[in-house]
Amino acid sequence: MKIMKMSSTSATALCLGFILMSFTGHCYGQLQVGFYREKCLVDVEAIVTQVVAAKFNEDPTIAPALIRMQFHDCFVKGCDASILLDGNNTEKTAPPNLSVRGFEVIDAAKAAVEAVCPEVVSCADIISMATRDVFALINRGYRYDVQTGRRDGLVSLAQNVDLPSPRISVNDSIAAFARKGLSATDMVYLLGGHTVGVAHCPLFQDRLYNFQNTGQPDPTMNPWLASQLRRICPQNSAGSNTVNLDQSFQSSFIFKSYYRQILMNRGILQIDQELALDPLTSSTVQGIVASYSDFRSKFGQAMVKLGAVEVLTGTQGEIRQSCRAINTN
Repeated sequence: MKIMKMSSTSATALCLGFILMSFTGHCYGQLQVGFYREKCLVDVEAIVTQVVAAKFNEDPTIAPALIRMQFHDCFVKGCDASILLDGNNTEKTAPPNLSVRGFEVIDAAKAAVEAVCPEVVSCADIISMATRDVFALINRGYRYDVQTGRRDGLVSLAQNVDLPSPRISVNDSIAAFARKGLSATDMVYLLGGHTVGVAHCPLFQDRLYNFQNTGQPDPTMNPWLASQLRRICPQNSAGSNTVNLDQSFQSSFIFKSYYRQILMNRGILQIDQELALDPLTSSTVQGIVASYSDFRSKFGQAMVKLGAVEVLTGTQGEIRQSCRAINTN
């Protein structure tokens, strides 16, 4: 389906209508689909796609890494690529971000874009493009349209990192997402990204040995799964081992499997399992499993909303020359 061109006045007043794959888009501030079309002589989104595809072919685990990176960036002072900045006290150094990876993919995409259209494309937009591209790579080419026009932030402080804990209640998680303008349904879809993720043992070890200080395992976890996880995560171990958040070994990168697993009490993180048990979210989980045909479009819609959280546009922020450092000139 083609997108009709609108004048700049119309674009300000109206949201874009139907976009690729017939999922309905939304306008957020000055973000728009195709922001760089008239600013660069080449298709910069295609360049990012090529770089991401090459990196994915080398290491498919870059998919969950980039999805996680966007979430961690956007949930802290908005989608401004502040997570990319190097430094002694930047967001990168905060404990929840020490295991975030994929920075080299963003660096490579930025370098490729700078070579053909210098000082125009923001690092914040490259994160959103790259996340969209890995989602397409693990979903048979399905692409949601990314709105662009973000600017890069000038502040990155470790003390600003306040991400929802994996032990958070559903009610508190809904509140945390609501503060970012995201609904409970958005939350359920976005957490589906755990299909392609892993978790270190300390994030769920309490569920195996001493759930909520009871001295017993979490009774909502499948007993066979708990026994298997205890082999990987011995009590009081250093915690460097990891496990797949989706425990269905035959369904790697198939998002529906995550929801099936948590309905069978095979969630790894407490918040994942609670999605299937809490009345506030259980019906959404069951609905996704019962009718999966529109999952990709709804996940795409939720990612577009996430990518519009507290963005910098216009003359705010800057366009970094390097994603790892604030411009010095």
